[in-house]
Amino acid sequence: MGGVAVVFLFLLLIGTAAAAANSVIAFRDGILPNGDFELGPKPSDMKGTEVLNKMAIPNWEVTGFVEYIKSGHKQGDMLLVVPAGKFAVRLGNEASIKQRLKVVKGMYYSLTFSAARTCAQDEKLNISVAPDSGVIPIQTVYSSSGWDLYAWAFQAESDVAEVVIHNPGEEEDPACGPLIDGVAMRSLYPPRPTNKNILKNGGFEEGPLVLPGSTTGVLIPPFIEDDHSPLPGWMVESLKAVKYVDVEHFSVPQGRRAIELVAGKESAIVQVARTVIGRTYVLSFAVGDANNACKGSMVVEAFAGKETLKVPYESSGTGGFKRASIRFVAVSNRSRVMFYSTFYSMRSDDFSSLCGPVIDDVKLISVRKP
Repeated sequence: MGGVAVVFLFLLLIGTAAAAANSVIAFRDGILPNGDFELGPKPSDMKGTEVLNKMAIPNWEVTGFVEYIKSGHKQGDMLLVVPAGKFAVRLGNEASIKQRLKVVKGMYYSLTFSAARTCAQDEKLNISVAPDSGVIPIQTVYSSSGWDLYAWAFQAESDVAEVVIHNPGEEEDPACGPLIDGVAMRSLYPPRPTNKNILKNGGFEEGPLVLPGSTTGVLIPPFIEDDHSPLPGWMVESLKAVKYVDVEHFSVPQGRRAIELVAGKESAIVQVARTVIGRTYVLSFAVGDANNACKGSMVVEAFAGKETLKVPYESSGTGGFKRASIRFVAVSNRSRVMFYSTFYSMRSDDFSSLCGPVIDDVKLISVRKP
């Protein structure tokens, strides 16, 4: 009888572990369950900072060399700081964390997370929800704290999304991977063109979740295509990211959200609009600053069809904006609209955070010839 009881207990433990590994969490907009990693492993599931058991971090499954890091942890001469709360995870070579979420098939979602480089030079992250995946470079540090918020989007192919954040790096030191914290998600509702604006999402009101308490804005990574953009309707066709800023922490010309062009000509957003050949159009938009100590002479370059316009803006770094417009005749049934900043800028309060002009309230309308 005792042997039967032992076998039963063993099977029960296996079943419990399998159920934990395959558990699916109901999704709600906001921080994912234990997305801030404040619930950590038991001491028996750790060796120093290394997590030994793949199910040790509540709500997450880890693979490979994953560390559970407390804010203030010292690594050589480097002090590791956590952006919010007291804990984060670090992904070593080929390590990953994943969580399974119950979602709506066919719906679009945007993932937001904080990431920081440690000692590797060419750090990048592979984000995936099968069959979608994307590589996000994090070697450029945009804020003085070393932590940046990134966004990535996907379309759910089934009613379960397995969100995986993976470090594809191969460093000599396995403890040289990126730090991850504050993983959140929201549903996206891609806007459509209207009779008042041929462009989709011209006011940038639909976009990634901005983490509560975050004051840095959210980076929309480079080479983001239209199909699965965390900024619906827009593509980032540049080497560097653009920043999504909110009215709670920045000055925004119109509505609640805007885009800051933070990396000069390497930070560009694009939308391709349907137009009628020979018809005249007007592209109008607002240019300003985000009230984030980004001072000096700025220039936004706007491109519409075959026309270009340079819009100078003198920033005092305390908020404000001006309006501009460009008229063009469509030479194709698809017309590209693009914006970038002519110059690089740095915040005057820390001289290390990249910043730039803000654009907002972008409208494209068809007009009669004068």
